[in-house]
Amino acid sequence: MRVWVEADGGSRGNPGPAGFGAVVFDGARTQVLAERSGFLGVATNNVAEYRGLIAGLTAAAELGAQDVSVRMDSKLVVEQMSGRWKVKHPDMIELAAQARQLRDRFTAVDFEWIPRERNSHADRLANEAMDTGGVEGDTDAGVEGDTDAGVEGDTDAGVDGTTDAGVEGDTDAGVESAATAGPGWTGASGAPTRLLLLRHGQTALSVQRRYSGRGNPELTQVGHGQAQRAAQRLGERDDIVAVVSSPLSRARVTAGAVADRLGLPVTVVDGFIETDFGTWEGLTFAEAVAQDPQLHRRWLSDITVAPPGGESFAEVTARVNAATDEVVRTYGPGTVLVVSHVTPIKTVLRTALAAGPSLLYRLHLDLASLSVAEFYPDGGTSVKLVNDTHHLD
Repeated sequence: MRVWVEADGGSRGNPGPAGFGAVVFDGARTQVLAERSGFLGVATNNVAEYRGLIAGLTAAAELGAQDVSVRMDSKLVVEQMSGRWKVKHPDMIELAAQARQLRDRFTAVDFEWIPRERNSHADRLANEAMDTGGVEGDTDAGVEGDTDAGVEGDTDAGVDGTTDAGVEGDTDAGVESAATAGPGWTGASGAPTRLLLLRHGQTALSVQRRYSGRGNPELTQVGHGQAQRAAQRLGERDDIVAVVSSPLSRARVTAGAVADRLGLPVTVVDGFIETDFGTWEGLTFAEAVAQDPQLHRRWLSDITVAPPGGESFAEVTARVNAATDEVVRTYGPGTVLVVSHVTPIKTVLRTALAAGPSLLYRLHLDLASLSVAEFYPDGGTSVKLVNDTHHLD
């Protein structure tokens, strides 16, 4: 399949508040297949441009594209990716390497410089990201396109997945068993309940980056493949004592793929369901803003504010924490796989980190990513892994 990728990035100050945007069109350039955007904090224009390229190539790979034409208004990035200019700046070396790794996944890739006025779609996405100032914009924001507040659709699939650098730990959940894990820097003692937090695979709303809460879209073919790769990774473990899932189909099917490998049943826990987005269900980020501009702005900064007819993140936090306590009481100590959605997984991580509500808006979780949190009998907690996607490579 051939696609067109248009990408852009910008910084208001250079360096200053920065954001990126990318859009994937079909081969005829008549249909938008995917959009990606994200706020980067303080960064330079060139960093933002590279992040836009990485997001666009990642989206194209998720769609199964083989032949990709990239168009950007950054002469620097186009010339460096075409091999005509050397990458010298330290900030660019790692980003260029990530972009080349993505480029090499495709059968054919070409890069073309275009003037800014011909890159208006990606430019708009980048500016919207800077305007929102930190909302990662997957509308699985709980939206199935993670805004990353739940909008299903990751903004930077696979680029971020860190192993929680420096936080005690194993780079792949399971290097040490829950029964033998030491206290680490937290001072927690006793055998913990280790939660392997797996986000479900791709749905059509993930691709379209629409809020997907209580709706029940099925996994796409790509999503089924992601579930199988997660199953291959987790099915090799011998310490998982239970598989728990949200009641929604996209999570249950992902959980079922792993459970089949492990020979375990899937137990549904309603508390791990995605956020109820009310009348914003099925809308893109921009459509929700247009429908309720003032309310949407408040929602992005106040977890007690709910979408019309929906559920606030404060309400989500209460039920997810209750569900987590239930799992710990029922299965702990031991290792439990929990298959859920963006907002519930972020909430578990936020609780384990004792972090403020801004984490819900700033943490990015990719489709079918794995995170790990531990809950100790003395009340201690730790996070050992966040947004790991290496099983999808």
